[in-house]
Amino acid sequence: MVSVNLSSVTVLASLLPGLPAAPAVPVLPPAAAAVAAGTTYYVDSGKGDDSAAGTSATAPWKSLDKVNAADLKPGDAISVKRGSRWTGTLTLSAEGTAARPIVVQPYGQGPLATISGQEGNCVVVSGDHWRVSGLRASRCQWAGFEVGGDGNHLVGVQADRNIAGIWITPTGSRNVVRDSTLKDNDRMSVNDDAPDNDSGAFGILVNGDDNLVTGNTITGSNAPSHDYRMDGAAVEIFDGDRNRVTYNRAHDNETFTELGATKGKTATGNVYAFNVVTSSLPQSSFLVTRGPRHVVGPVLGTVAVHNSVYLPGPRTLGWSCHGGCSPSILRLRNNAVRVGGQAGFEDGKGADEAGSVYEGRTARFRRGPGTVMADPRFVSRTDLRLRPGSPALGRGLPLSAAWFGGTALTTDITGKPLSSPPAAGAYQP
Repeated sequence: MVSVNLSSVTVLASLLPGLPAAPAVPVLPPAAAAVAAGTTYYVDSGKGDDSAAGTSATAPWKSLDKVNAADLKPGDAISVKRGSRWTGTLTLSAEGTAARPIVVQPYGQGPLATISGQEGNCVVVSGDHWRVSGLRASRCQWAGFEVGGDGNHLVGVQADRNIAGIWITPTGSRNVVRDSTLKDNDRMSVNDDAPDNDSGAFGILVNGDDNLVTGNTITGSNAPSHDYRMDGAAVEIFDGDRNRVTYNRAHDNETFTELGATKGKTATGNVYAFNVVTSSLPQSSFLVTRGPRHVVGPVLGTVAVHNSVYLPGPRTLGWSCHGGCSPSILRLRNNAVRVGGQAGFEDGKGADEAGSVYEGRTARFRRGPGTVMADPRFVSRTDLRLRPGSPALGRGLPLSAAWFGGTALTTDITGKPLSSPPAAGAYQP
């Protein structure tokens, strides 16, 4: 940001009262070739043999069971043949280190290797410091990828037709999910006639703390619901603190993000920045959070900054902060939001909102400094760059790096630095 001295950034609590400090942004994984080399094992469902040595592409193993039983050490790698298909669970329980992670990577030609099966979650990462790429998890029991360890990275993976494409469990912390495709994870976990309890159809479900979800494409998290007509979320955070959700592109999800917390637990200080959210669905929303009067509230200190949203359907919602909303529940800055329904909703003392452009059929919130109700003039329904003359140009307020979750997350979705003053939304001119 041109007008901010990032070297003088203090903790998030001092800049945004009531919020915890922004965690350090995890260092993204190096290329597999740059990691200190250990032993590389190969697995091929078509031409492999579990009696083979497994240490070369010409003598690969065949089964997931063989991989699961391997005595893996820091720096080792599992090379998975593209086009392979398995039914079952790949269990990644060994311990890598930050300097020498254990790597899962593709080799050969063709589509990503696919793991499926209703007997369990398809890929379970219970160890620490894994780097997993080149896998697709489809039609699994509950989650395509279950991540319960610390310091793990899922990069370039795919998940579809699950209840949760990726599930970061309550023990999953300081993990990274990036540059991955979560498509049509459209199955419900709970869908019954008990009131207000349906759930499921998650692209990514986050129950852990200090995770980074960035650069992903998330589509089709949308399923019929007895309670809500339709339900689903691209990224759902429940009982997770200080997670950062940035630079993601989401399309045709019932909700981009929904937050909640079990009574006595927290979902505090989560940040959403530079996400691009579109939908052609008649019912969809950008952000839903809750105050202390809600059964899954309060959710404290959520920040949504520089997001671009276009949801033209008739039953659409920009953002909702209900059950006792207040500035300690939700802070919004520099967003560009156009919906066919309600631009935003607050009750109680209301959210802390400023520097944004909204258009909707209705709106029920107090506009903060600099905010206007106007057409943000996106290029199209799916291209949310700003046209010349957009009221979002120069609309945003200058912000410190703490608003974005760290200095590494302060450029727009294309990598451009913020202009001065910044444009509202995920794109700078």
